[in-house]
Amino acid sequence: MKKTLVLDTNVILHDSDCIYHFEDNDIVLPMAVLEELDHFKKGNDVLNYHARSFVRIIDELSTEKMFESGVKLGTKQGIFRVELNSTSEDLAGVFTEDITDHRILYTAYELSKTEKQRVVLISKDVNLRLKAKAVGLEAQDYFTDKVASVDELYTGKSTVEHMDSELIDTLYKSPYEIPFDDAKLEPSPAPWHHYILKNETKSALAVFNPNLDLIQRLDKRTAHGISPRNAEQLFALDILTNDDIPLVSITGKAGTGKTLLALAAAMEKRRSYRQIFIARPIVPLSNKDIGYLPGDIKSKIDPYLQPLWDNLKVIQNQYLNNDSAEFEKINRLVDEEKIVIAPLTYIRGRSLQKIFFIVDEAQNLTPHEMKTIITRAGEGTKVVFTGDIFQIDHPFLDSQSNGLSYLIDRFKGQRLYAHMNLEKGERSALAELASNLL
Repeated sequence: MKKTLVLDTNVILHDSDCIYHFEDNDIVLPMAVLEELDHFKKGNDVLNYHARSFVRIIDELSTEKMFESGVKLGTKQGIFRVELNSTSEDLAGVFTEDITDHRILYTAYELSKTEKQRVVLISKDVNLRLKAKAVGLEAQDYFTDKVASVDELYTGKSTVEHMDSELIDTLYKSPYEIPFDDAKLEPSPAPWHHYILKNETKSALAVFNPNLDLIQRLDKRTAHGISPRNAEQLFALDILTNDDIPLVSITGKAGTGKTLLALAAAMEKRRSYRQIFIARPIVPLSNKDIGYLPGDIKSKIDPYLQPLWDNLKVIQNQYLNNDSAEFEKINRLVDEEKIVIAPLTYIRGRSLQKIFFIVDEAQNLTPHEMKTIITRAGEGTKVVFTGDIFQIDHPFLDSQSNGLSYLIDRFKGQRLYAHMNLEKGERSALAELASNLL
């Protein structure tokens, strides 16, 4: 059924083109949203970009009708209008605080009494949706860029039981590969898909190479002194060091080795790249924005970036007692800015040429931010995203709507992309137990 959708500000700040993604439904923009957008116009963050972009869109639509009967958005699309009323006598005593969220709620509530079709409040704010439902108003999240199911998200690997022994034996003989058709496997779900092939007595780890149409066996390997401890880590290291794959994503819970493997692979391949960039989005904790923390910019961002330095120290400390030259070389690479650890905000807008670019905690990126980063990749650049899609710090993202899940869902099957989900924690037995039980 055709509906009237009332938009919250956070939907627009998440996707400035959102009004064109609601099919033939009519769209109402409360005046309170326009007022709130005014506070986001200035700045260089993605929120500021979306605010400015949306204001330009409605400026092009702007006519007198936009504040009355509304304007048609396009063929097979609904009507868009701005609603001036932001008060409600019925709810005046329910919500005592005069804030923008409540004025948006008042607009939607009053429309529900006069509109002939269903009125739905669209918001990414869980609290506002709960308040709407408390007063009998229908409310939904913005679903356009959500993945259908996290449980069905591509993992990058398959286990094949009862594999033919002769085929496994063939993989252990030079040249350690067999044609994909001869392997008698199900059609590969994606290029660079990894397999655990086994039967009652034998097993082999392999990858499908789409460029050669071959199943190739994987040997144990190390990257700058870091050795994989399980099959998934070996698979991850394989795609991280593969020059034919410029875009990689690694997911997994805390302690599975995502960041450490990515950094070890970057160090292993550093001669192929001009620089190693390691970055992460800065998500304010406890409602303390970075501007309100004490100290200069370095002291403000150091707590956010310390986990990245910790991983670099793990790699460096392997050479502390037996290879002082390599130990000092890592310090020199940092001093010469061949290895750069920085907040993601400082990377945005640059053109990245021959860079090994690692983005940690990528689950805190929006789909639009993910697109912005990838489209900065120039010739010879490899972009690696790591994160846990179930550990979201961003207030308006979840496991289905974050940029990392969106990337995995959209890029699956592309020859320039590979993904691996790490399952077993290797930080320590205690960390793994805590991750599973708590």
